[in-house]
Amino acid sequence: MVFKRLLGSLGVGGPTVDTVLDPSPVRPGASLTGEVRLRGGGADFDIEHIGLELVARVEAEHEEGESGGTVVFDRFIVGGGFRLAEGEERSVPFSVPLPWETPVTELYGQALGIVLGVRTELLVAGAKDKGDLDPLNVAPLPVQEAVLEAFGQLGFGFRSADLEYGRIGGTGQRLPFYQEIELTPSPEYADRVEEIELTFLAGSGGLEIVLEADKRGGFLSEGEDALARFTVGLHDARDWNTEIDGWIRRLVEHRTPYGTHGGYGGYGHGGDSHGGDGYGHHEDHRSGPGMGTAIAAGAAGLAVGVVGGMVAAEVVDEVGDFFEGDEDEE
Repeated sequence: MVFKRLLGSLGVGGPTVDTVLDPSPVRPGASLTGEVRLRGGGADFDIEHIGLELVARVEAEHEEGESGGTVVFDRFIVGGGFRLAEGEERSVPFSVPLPWETPVTELYGQALGIVLGVRTELLVAGAKDKGDLDPLNVAPLPVQEAVLEAFGQLGFGFRSADLEYGRIGGTGQRLPFYQEIELTPSPEYADRVEEIELTFLAGSGGLEIVLEADKRGGFLSEGEDALARFTVGLHDARDWNTEIDGWIRRLVEHRTPYGTHGGYGGYGHGGDSHGGDGYGHHEDHRSGPGMGTAIAAGAAGLAVGVVGGMVAAEVVDEVGDFFEGDEDEE
């Protein structure tokens, strides 16, 4: 994204900045690479530091309902300590590690409606200015992709994805928000389940998978939410269809949580790459769909039925508003 205006805090004659990310999507835990391109203004300026912020559009629950906001989830200093001469052009390359829990924004090249960005910050002559904001595209880890593909092959469909502010108790979550991927049930479970909610919590030592089943009520009973957590290795090779079918079957048929634990707090931190798990009942830790990020479903052979190009119009509008609105506020 080319940054066409002067840095606001420096006024007319200040330097300009354009941050260019390498075009390929990056995976969680991998290095984000690119360069910050600076152009000198009408005088010499001392560039004290060049910083990058990773930002996300998230939803938060409160007494009045839900609202959206921007959260910075990591910061890096990638340069600085030099003088930018009048009219000088200079490029500062960078390579920074993405957090393992960075949300996935696309699957097989199709956007999921998750909005992430990289914002550039300059400290120039004692004046700090938040400048360029660029979209950040994140592809799933191979194990995440394999899990989603298995859900699709088992007949589950993609409904929506969003980022929820808050923490899931009893897990190793590090970021202040988590990604929630909502799936429509397969025909086998459609009479018992409204939807399945899936959260990935990746780390260098493995992947936690949190599942929630929104179970339908009966004639004389209300519905309930059942929860389970599973831990797998980042490089596990399994019969994922059989594995996940077993997870869903036990989750849906589960009636009483193990022990006396409730909600996510009932999950232990244990579990090896062969699959630790726990069960509980929902205690309002997670919300339903929020940002209107529904994507059409139904394409066989694609994970969770994501159809190329069939992104809901409100998703496109929201992504555009996020980046354009952020620049307008600066």
